[in-house]
Amino acid sequence: MSEKSFLAGDGVTFVYEDIGPADGETIVLCHGLGASGVQFAADADYFAGKGYRVLVPDLRGHGRSGAPPTMRDEDFSITRMATDLIEMLDDAGVASVHWVGNSLGGILALAILGMAPERIASLATYGTAYTLGLPAFLPHLVPLVYNTLGPKLTAELMARSTTRNRQAQRLIADVLTRFSPRAGKAVGSNVRRYDLIANARAYKGPVLLIRGGRDEAVNRALPTTLKAMETHPNFRVKELKEGGHVANLDVPDGFRSTLEGFWQEVRAAQL
Repeated sequence: MSEKSFLAGDGVTFVYEDIGPADGETIVLCHGLGASGVQFAADADYFAGKGYRVLVPDLRGHGRSGAPPTMRDEDFSITRMATDLIEMLDDAGVASVHWVGNSLGGILALAILGMAPERIASLATYGTAYTLGLPAFLPHLVPLVYNTLGPKLTAELMARSTTRNRQAQRLIADVLTRFSPRAGKAVGSNVRRYDLIANARAYKGPVLLIRGGRDEAVNRALPTTLKAMETHPNFRVKELKEGGHVANLDVPDGFRSTLEGFWQEVRAAQL
């Protein structure tokens, strides 16, 4: 992978990987809360090997990217984090991309649809509901749990609750051990309640919602999304029965073939 970085509009250092042929169709693989681009290392190699140019960001406060010293909630607003990603596309010199977003990575893509929809040629999300409403106290539990149990035990427990795949558990636990609970609280305060359905309904491009059969928490929140999107002419749902919240790690072959099939449909519709 080739590491690149730039300064976001508010001065935060933003790091992303750029892999694959420079003239290939470009895809973005965007991770969820508490993770980092390493979640997609194997997928990036796979798709680059298929001729795609692959951009893999580390969101602010995650992985190798920086964070504002103040760590205020507003420093991690959905709009600010989505703007980082638009700035990443500018830095990479890319007009539009096929976006793949897991959880927070999907939320931010939905925000981009309301800010610069032309930057997203197609959208695929998993582990993402288009609208959510959770209690205000939940984000405050993140630093409390980290401080009470310690980073290592907290990370291990969260990894086990996220995936049944042992190798994936080790990867997730390693990332979460180094994740800042202050960043977790700040991001969580912004994404605990949002409604981005209008952005998705107004978007005229192709949309794929991948539903992991084992992603129980998100699946409980999906009915409102599915009802709202059922009349969208370019919306489709694909279920990966054995997939959890990080389906790319749970069922990598099924995840990749699902995306490849989706992009083939997109190209066929453009002919």
